[in-house]
Amino acid sequence: MDELGAHSNSRRAVRLAIVAMMPQLRVFARSLSHNPAKADDLVQDTIVKTLSNIESFREGSNLRAWMFTILRNTFYSDLRKHQREVEDADGVHASRLAELPRQNGVVDLQDFKLVFAKLCADHREVLTLVGGSGFSYEEAAEVCGCPVGTIKSRMNRARRRLGELMGVDVDTWGEDGAHLPQSMTTGG
Repeated sequence: MDELGAHSNSRRAVRLAIVAMMPQLRVFARSLSHNPAKADDLVQDTIVKTLSNIESFREGSNLRAWMFTILRNTFYSDLRKHQREVEDADGVHASRLAELPRQNGVVDLQDFKLVFAKLCADHREVLTLVGGSGFSYEEAAEVCGCPVGTIKSRMNRARRRLGELMGVDVDTWGEDGAHLPQSMTTGG
């Protein structure tokens, strides 16, 4: 028998061995997935990968172990991939996802900048430090070189003035004055 015929017989033997292992592969796949349909898909993927990469199989190696490794690796690879996915057959999750139009935020920000510019320098400073940068009253007082009481007073007056200019009730902004009205953050 020539080399081509021996190679052909060898490939045929490997293919027959693959077919003979299908029931064992199916049992192993079901033990991993606990789902007959997914197990059958897993076996099919394993066979496709095995046949696609048969050239890398070394004759004399353990074909059974090689295929079970392919099946196991495919299962865990699919599992990792599907963990990042959300099952949403009825579209409930997707219906809750929304992106607000960006132009509303841009317009609100431009309006805020115009109003903010109308405040006196002390008010802009305290709003920026406490409201915008998250400084405590004590830290803002240190930066401004004045007593904490002065910062609290400036903050209260700045909030009230900003509210007047924007036409909103500042008492709905939060006790520390660091929160913008909802219309400024949601575009509503």
